[in-house]
Amino acid sequence: MTQEIKIGKSDVVTSSKLGLGTNKVGGHNLYQDLNEQDGYALLRASLKKEINFWDTAFAYGLGRSEEMIGDVLQEYDRSQVIVATKAAQDKDNGMAINNSPQFLQEAVDEALLRLKTDYIDIFYIHFPDEKTPKDEAVDALDEMRQAGKIRAIGVSNFSLDQIKEANKNGKVDIVENEFSLIRRQQAKETMTYLKENNISFVPFFPLASGLLTGKYKASDWDKFKQTDNCKLLGTFSEGQFDQAIASVDQVRKIAQKHEATVTQVVLAWYMANPEISVVIPGARNVRQVESNAAALDVQLTPAEYQEIDRAFSKF
Repeated sequence: MTQEIKIGKSDVVTSSKLGLGTNKVGGHNLYQDLNEQDGYALLRASLKKEINFWDTAFAYGLGRSEEMIGDVLQEYDRSQVIVATKAAQDKDNGMAINNSPQFLQEAVDEALLRLKTDYIDIFYIHFPDEKTPKDEAVDALDEMRQAGKIRAIGVSNFSLDQIKEANKNGKVDIVENEFSLIRRQQAKETMTYLKENNISFVPFFPLASGLLTGKYKASDWDKFKQTDNCKLLGTFSEGQFDQAIASVDQVRKIAQKHEATVTQVVLAWYMANPEISVVIPGARNVRQVESNAAALDVQLTPAEYQEIDRAFSKF
């Protein structure tokens, strides 16, 4: 499914609504037993599948994910890969969140070195700090944009009020926040603002830490609540788990019609959602990249899209 998706008001354009989250590429501080050769291989495999939008961050391996991406970029035409990265954790101050103009500009320069490139397509402020005026932080990134070091400005994990402050001068191009079929209600007002202000949206945790992949059954609550996945979802009750499993079962019926997996149909739903610019599921190995890429071949009918939407209407 080739289409052109323009990122906000920038000149960044990606050819697919399916991207790649790379926190499992070099993210040794986040996941155990990562194999770096698997990481390199899945990056190359994603490009073979025409998935050319890579989302990374300093926080993924404290720069290691960026370094690995930089290694692979040397093998390809740089202009054919959209690289988004993020920063906010100040390594010189105990990893405290820092949005100061000086920090952000230094973070861009350091990311450029790790990525071994002379420009970054999208640079996000990864988390908001408590004191920096958000429009001043964005203005600092705008200077980097004018210098040709970045092409688009993003913010991540920002509340609606913080997004509005950051976009005071209309310079924010893209927002990356948590959103999934079971995390929609809190995003509705934000989505409206983004649409009105020509700001693109990328959801993280689109598969709800595995809950939307179909790998859990109704009897798995006791097992699920002990996992890191459940902790990532925050306050999540047994009742919500049961409702999510029932909703996933409805997706499973649609998946069977398409001879697809639940994950592929959920990703297809996001790609069909006009409010979402790019969806960035993660992957640990080539097999997972190839499975996610197969979602590009799943064409939901309008009726199926609405059926999935209704199935998760309580979330």
